[in-house]
Amino acid sequence: MRLLLKILLLLILPGVFFSVQSCSQTKTSAVRGVWLTNVDSEVLNSKKNIEEAVNLLDELGFNTIFVVTWNKAMTTYPSKIMKELTGVEIDTLFTGRDPLMELIEAAHKKNIKVIAWFEFGFSSSFQLNGGPIIGKKPQWSAKDVNGKLVTKNGFEWMNGFHPEVQDFLLSLIMEVVSNYKIDGIQGDDRLPAMPSESGYDDYTINLYKSEHDGKTPPEYYKDYDWIKWRSNLLTDFMKRIYDSVKAYNKNLIVSMAPSIYPWSEEEYLQDWPTWVNIGVVDLVCPQVYRYDFEKYSSALQAIVDDQVAKKDLNKLYPGILLKVGDYQPSLDFLEKMINENRRNGINGEVFFFYEGIKKYPDFFRKIYKDRAEFPDLIE
Repeated sequence: MRLLLKILLLLILPGVFFSVQSCSQTKTSAVRGVWLTNVDSEVLNSKKNIEEAVNLLDELGFNTIFVVTWNKAMTTYPSKIMKELTGVEIDTLFTGRDPLMELIEAAHKKNIKVIAWFEFGFSSSFQLNGGPIIGKKPQWSAKDVNGKLVTKNGFEWMNGFHPEVQDFLLSLIMEVVSNYKIDGIQGDDRLPAMPSESGYDDYTINLYKSEHDGKTPPEYYKDYDWIKWRSNLLTDFMKRIYDSVKAYNKNLIVSMAPSIYPWSEEEYLQDWPTWVNIGVVDLVCPQVYRYDFEKYSSALQAIVDDQVAKKDLNKLYPGILLKVGDYQPSLDFLEKMINENRRNGINGEVFFFYEGIKKYPDFFRKIYKDRAEFPDLIE
């Protein structure tokens, strides 16, 4: 009888062991994301369009949507703050609706994260001489060395060093955080960011003087110490964003999608490797927007080798350019970029932007067939 039991156990236990092993295997964990805009896209124009886009992204294996929440001096949700400031409660294209709420409801049904993307950051307008915000608050203008409104690549800027402007941006972030069941917030190459030509307004000059024995800032706006002093001011605001969001809900993700470093600091005062190093960002998606593989590989290697510590590489999911105007990468180039991410131990990425996804459905079905879970990024 004992011999028979031993034989039975030997036959049964391997199967049991296999089953336990199979169940305990860890699932793939990664951010597989896409930016969803209200420019060159009609997704947010109706609830039906939103549901169709969410269904497609779910089918193709995406698990995160970074949705535009703030651009063109307007919001994609009804904002009491903007109504009080400019009289415009929501982007006029969406009057009577709440696209942010509609997207959250549709995405969460599919277990897709929604992160509110404050695209315009400290930029007040695009080719509108400051737009409605500067029209209402001229004292919020960013100024260059000639005392003119700071304009760069067509974008006009508020003074992101001024406490009132910082309070304004933070109030928009907290308005969304407190009123919507979002999974996190995101800034980009305009938040927190300022053109390096800025800083010559009265407030910032006087602040600089108070910390430099009455000396005025250098006229050369790319003076190294002047760059560092101003980038440190933005790092301080980055800390404030992080602390404010976490104080409300520690489980919300604070994400940033800056330009490539050191260009990001030289041109927009974004010292984002420091943000990662001091722990004030949970998820970083640097815009590794390149048009050939060698440049993509080189930029990514610099980030992995020199800019993000090994202990923080789990927070890194590069931004890949999928569409801008008529440009879209070849399938071969796209595959090489993703393979390069994998070669560096990065199991996901974020694509700019949604409309580009439609060109490659079979490709995404293949590379994302393992259905990754969103990673645990909160320490």
